[in-house]
Amino acid sequence: MQLILLTHSREIQKTSNTGQLISRVMPDVKTIIWQRTEPDQALLKLIAEGETALVFQQENSISSNNISQYKHFILIDSTWQEARKIYNRSPYLHDLPCIQFPTGKQSRYNLRRNQLDGGLCTAECAIELFNIAGLNEQAELLEKEFSRFISND
Repeated sequence: MQLILLTHSREIQKTSNTGQLISRVMPDVKTIIWQRTEPDQALLKLIAEGETALVFQQENSISSNNISQYKHFILIDSTWQEARKIYNRSPYLHDLPCIQFPTGKQSRYNLRRNQLDGGLCTAECAIELFNIAGLNEQAELLEKEFSRFISND
């Protein structure tokens, strides 16, 4: 399973960015800086191969129980407001199957205001994906580092 962080350029320098945390803990994570007018060609090729899903809350989302058919997972790494803009302005994302996690889980992410109710931050989404895929060691490692990250230790 490969995680791909489609990251808004403003997120790279933010100390509250959990995508950077994922990249530090999981070195095989790929980070792509989102560009509205010039989509990453390697990402477009990967999407065209058909084994890629997007982790994003949409009305037509599929259950996270059905992730085994995908090898690559795109997580939009930005604020919720920016994530919606990235999605809306990136037609190549619109036909991807969207993975949504079961509702009811509250985010523990507390470093920013105006979070989406029921929405998880990028690191929490990665932890959920690892758990669902049975990659418990990766999930536990990222969970430990995420807990440290949000407690400002």
